[in-house]
Amino acid sequence: MDAIAYALESQVDPNELLGFYQAQRHRAVPQSPEKLQERIEHSACFVTARDGQGKLIGLARGLADGVRGYLTECKLDVQYQGPGAVTKLDGRIEHDERGIAREMGLRVLDKLREIGCQRIDVIAHGTEVEFCAELGFRRNSGAVAMTINAVPQTVVAGASSP
Repeated sequence: MDAIAYALESQVDPNELLGFYQAQRHRAVPQSPEKLQERIEHSACFVTARDGQGKLIGLARGLADGVRGYLTECKLDVQYQGPGAVTKLDGRIEHDERGIAREMGLRVLDKLREIGCQRIDVIAHGTEVEFCAELGFRRNSGAVAMTINAVPQTVVAGASSP
């Protein structure tokens, strides 16, 4: 495999990003370059990984509010994950023999520290827990990750929401 080129970027091309997400079968992504542009503009940093031909093969992204930072994603093309990758869905980091994802993640963490973040959080799903632990994250005792669908839903009295 080719040498990997890493770059810390404040902006990425929304069309290239959309193509990368679609190639990884990433399900939770805005489906238009315009909506992706909003995501890009509200991000603190991106670290990209490109193969020898300049193709985007990996992406890590950080958010920050000046005090807290978030490693919000670290995606890697399944061709670079290695034979231990199980799901090959959403660009999840499961087994990266070459350390590409680790390098991207560490560079985002360095940038978040550089801009003054005093705490950096991540939410790991399934196989990503071990990856995040290798970056230095630890389980936050007592904390429960919660989410809400920001798109208004019709609520029926007595019915439970999905």
